[in-house]
Formats: sequence, C-alpha cells, structure tokens
Amino acid sequence: MAVSLRVPPKMKHRVQKAAASQHSTPHAFMLEAISEKLDADEARASFLAEAERRLSEYTRHPRGFPADRVFEYLEKRLRGESPKRPTPRRKR
Repeated sequence: MAVSLRVPPKMKHRVQKAAASQHSTPHAFMLEAISEKLDADEARASFLAEAERRLSEYTRHPRGFPADRVFEYLEKRLRGESPKRPTPRRKR
C-alpha cells in the first residue's frame, strides 16, 4: 500500500538527523516509529479490554480482600511469621 505523508520541514530535518544517527534511512526510521506507535496502541487496547473484563467479573461476583488485612498478612510474612490468609468479603 502506497502512502503519501506530508512532513513539516522542521520535523523532516529531525527525522533525517535521527535516522542518520542510527545509520538508517528516514523511510526506515518512520516505519519503525509507526510500528512502535501501533504496538503501544494495541497493548493499551489489550490492557483496557482486560480491565473491563475483570471489572465485569467483579461486578457479577463482588468479592474482594480488605486492603488492611492484605497488608497486615504481607507484613507478617515479611517478618517470617505464618499468618492466616485473609478471607474474601462480599462488596457492600
């Protein structure tokens, strides 16, 4: 697929300079930049979809661990103790 991209002169100069510093061409530099942006956008979309899935699951079965009890449990474990694990509670 052929694409035409108008790049402002200042940005074009920056691209040329950056590409040269990497022993690359401006074309290859821009393709890599586009690829990195696509990867980041896809990762963000995946993260948000997973968050939505987990929120939906939590909404259907609202059980969670009280944060203070979790921290207390972890602090005791760090001290070498063998505390009882916190139990999940229903959302109020």
